[in-house]
Amino acid sequence: MRILFITILLLVGLNLTYAQNKKAEQQRTNTQLALAFYNARDFEKAAPLLYEVYKVSRNSYYFRLYLNSLLEQKKFGEALEQIQNEIEKQKVPKPEFYIHWGQILKVQDKEEEALAKYEEALEKIPPNKGSYLIAANNFLQWQEFEWAKETYLQGRKTIPQEQFYYEMARVYRYLRDYDEMLEEYLNFLRQDEKQIRRIQSSLASAMSLDVDDGLRDQFRKQILRRIQANPEVTGYNRLLIWFFLEEKKFSSALRQSIALDRRTGSEDAQIFQLAQMAMNSKEYEEAKDAYLYLLDKGEENPFYRKSYEQNIHASYMDFVTSNQSDTTAGNELAKQFESGLEYLGYSPAVLNLIQDYAHLLAFYLNTPEKAIAVLEKGLAIPKLKPVQTGILKSELADVHVYTNDPWEATLLYSQVIDANKENALGDQTKLKKAKLGYYIGNFSWSKANLDVLKASTSKLTANDAMALSMLISNNLSLDTTAVPLEMFSRADLLFFRNKDSLALSTLDSIAELYPYHALVDDILYRKAKIEIERQNYTLASEYLERIRSDFSYDLLADDALFLLAEMYNFEMNEKEKAKELYREMLTMHPGSVFVEESREKFRELRKIYPDAEGEELDKEELFFRGIKPNDFQ
Repeated sequence: MRILFITILLLVGLNLTYAQNKKAEQQRTNTQLALAFYNARDFEKAAPLLYEVYKVSRNSYYFRLYLNSLLEQKKFGEALEQIQNEIEKQKVPKPEFYIHWGQILKVQDKEEEALAKYEEALEKIPPNKGSYLIAANNFLQWQEFEWAKETYLQGRKTIPQEQFYYEMARVYRYLRDYDEMLEEYLNFLRQDEKQIRRIQSSLASAMSLDVDDGLRDQFRKQILRRIQANPEVTGYNRLLIWFFLEEKKFSSALRQSIALDRRTGSEDAQIFQLAQMAMNSKEYEEAKDAYLYLLDKGEENPFYRKSYEQNIHASYMDFVTSNQSDTTAGNELAKQFESGLEYLGYSPAVLNLIQDYAHLLAFYLNTPEKAIAVLEKGLAIPKLKPVQTGILKSELADVHVYTNDPWEATLLYSQVIDANKENALGDQTKLKKAKLGYYIGNFSWSKANLDVLKASTSKLTANDAMALSMLISNNLSLDTTAVPLEMFSRADLLFFRNKDSLALSTLDSIAELYPYHALVDDILYRKAKIEIERQNYTLASEYLERIRSDFSYDLLADDALFLLAEMYNFEMNEKEKAKELYREMLTMHPGSVFVEESREKFRELRKIYPDAEGEELDKEELFFRGIKPNDFQ
């Protein structure tokens, strides 16, 4: 009997569980179907399903969608009846239902009656924060922004300890009252400095729509005024530093950070991060200033050694991007490397400095023997991992390519490949080895290796391999002679050796000897890249524009277009022009490997420089305006 009783209990339990699961599954199905009909604007089908979902879940979100479905069908009487039915069921009237009631009246142009219901809703809000938030959000969802403001103002009087700063700022944003919005955010920060990241996120969203910089100017004035009036609120200083970093004004950010550090003595991490951000933005002078400030604080500073190392690296990057023809500056930089490595010691932690130093000595100061000595000293560091050894050996092989010793370079590349078969360094080195074959005219062997690399997991390696493979195949099959391609590969080798003038002369010779050869657009592209290295952006843009106009049908068209867009975006600071070029990539070259990156950068620029036909709006803004985000995709 006991076993039978237990069995019956188990069966009943299983049946109950099955029934509950089936009911939950049905609820999910109804919810998905209701929302699908609603989003498709099929309100007639959506309304009954939404009401069923609401009856089961009692979630007021679905009730509002249900009401909106009735409004779209102009079923005002039915909507009012349902609201009144819900109110009758409530022991304590919920203000949001009076807000819904007012909205139903308003869409029928019964303004006075609607206002009376809104007033009634305010009177019925219980004196607690949650109730005020719910009421205000319901006003917001019906786009009654002024009434949402009134709700929070009443809340401030009723619950003095709850000032609703953050919520009020959001309301002022929808009202386009940016002056008051900023006041609320700054009051919120004064109340609780731990909220700074939340405030930064909200300000960044608002400023993304600031086409004429009006909001940015207002923020600058108000935050400076607050800093002067409330110097004890360090959050204001941190917010201003964040703003300068958003604007990429690293010098201003550093000045503020130093001023704050002199007050708190605890901004080292922030200043180091600032320097790293400047490095990533290629603002090397500003990065060096930040590193030097940390160095001036002495060796007891926890960021001292890392700043010492990064300062040398910043000096190197500054030299190679803007000062590489100045031999005197190069020699001074070499001394900085030498003393730096002597202080830091040769260790795995400074491999990047060893590599930079060797590259400087060989490719910019034409002292490859010193570069080889530096790299061999680095290779002698005990217990290097295969990848670390590979990085130095690969650089050593590059130096042997520079000295025209392809056999030694090939041997070193092969060693790196054998030791790094399962990582990106192996594929990168295979590409270097294949390029070396191309440089010395072994085109068939080079192409065979490049074709294998097309399947590399590294997108950059695969793209480079594909481009060079196509260059070889296109220009070997067209002529009975390989001379033009041999000259072109020689120019590429000279470019690799940092002998730009000789590379340009070689390219010009090909153009003169073979004016109708298929290499014409490749020559223009290589010349553009050389001029970019020299920072001759106007001349580089001329070469790329020629490819864009005269060779739009050819393989390099998308490469040239993307490089041109990047140059306008990051080097020439012509953002509007860059935006249009990224757009052209999306429309004219939809199959290009640059499409995804172009789409991302186009959207980023479009937020700052909206199209004439409409603005880019964030999801929250779209929601409260009643616009589906998909409409702006």
